[in-house]
Amino acid sequence: MAKHVLIAGFEPFGGDKVSPSEMVARSLDGRMISGRSLAVRVIPVETRNVRERFEQALVQDNPDIVIILAQAGGRSALAMERVAVNVLDFEIPDNVGVMRKGDVITRGGADARLSNIPFTSVLDSWHANGVPGYVSNSAGTYIGNQALYEVLGLTEAAAPPVVAGLVHVPYLPAQAIAAGSESNPSMSFDLVKKGIELMIETLVPWVEQRTPDAKAAPARGQGKSLWIPRGVKEAER
Repeated sequence: MAKHVLIAGFEPFGGDKVSPSEMVARSLDGRMISGRSLAVRVIPVETRNVRERFEQALVQDNPDIVIILAQAGGRSALAMERVAVNVLDFEIPDNVGVMRKGDVITRGGADARLSNIPFTSVLDSWHANGVPGYVSNSAGTYIGNQALYEVLGLTEAAAPPVVAGLVHVPYLPAQAIAAGSESNPSMSFDLVKKGIELMIETLVPWVEQRTPDAKAAPARGQGKSLWIPRGVKEAER
């Protein structure tokens, strides 16, 4: 089965009418980049079903690259997150009014999970093409962090391996103006989109070079049964 690149963005939250992560994700729907079809998902900002939505996407879209996009007002550049922590601690409620304070994402789960994105390669591509970006060591404790933690857990035993990462994107200029432009940096939609396209162009050959036999490997079972997420009992330890 052909592999896809999964791009996941989030709906608006916190009173915003738009979400740059959703807008960029939707703009890539149906695209081909570096010979790969892009599968796009827009995820509700709801802590209760993050795992289930990504589990479904992984089964249906069969990606070996997952890029999660999330809005982060106050950031001045694209931020690739190095680590997801097993913590839910919200400053604002999610979109159905749920607040989490000092809770864990998965009882008995790892305290933290590290993204396996080749950070240096992506940064080199961004900086060579005029896209501001950096590696962040704190993904926060909101829904974006939860999404990365869940995806890394769901894919940790995948064969061939899955590369997964979270990119926090700044406000769009109109959002920064509405929030108070003197203290809120922004980035244009076109520049954010360019950064994600460059990221995909970097990751595809890196993944294919790392797993040269992936295309020739026989399928395990039939189609979508390749994905075997960890069971509910383990998640509830």
